[in-house]
Amino acid sequence: MKKEKKEYLKNWLIKANEDIAVILQLSSEFPENYTSAISFHSQQAVEKFLKAYLIFKDVEFGRVHDVDYLLLECINIEKSGFEDIDLKNMNDYAVTVRYPDDFMIPSVEEALEN
Repeated sequence: MKKEKKEYLKNWLIKANEDIAVILQLSSEFPENYTSAISFHSQQAVEKFLKAYLIFKDVEFGRVHDVDYLLLECINIEKSGFEDIDLKNMNDYAVTVRYPDDFMIPSVEEALEN
């Protein structure tokens, strides 16, 4: 693997793990106050991990944020390990929990399930 690709891949993993750290911090105490943020960072972490895998496999994906699409791209490469993943309605957490226009507040169960 070329040095540039390795560094790029590492940066995606760093950012995904930052999202995981935020989730852990917010869910450690009073998660009911942060369900939208927990859900958003869950979607973001999944998106970044899927993109990291696609980068590793040299698959171009553009500026897409649709985790269902990204998962299908991963399944096209390797079914084992990906085909059993159920993302539920995780795409909803990318936008609808972030803006007051189509505002949605996930329950604690929904937020921690992701």
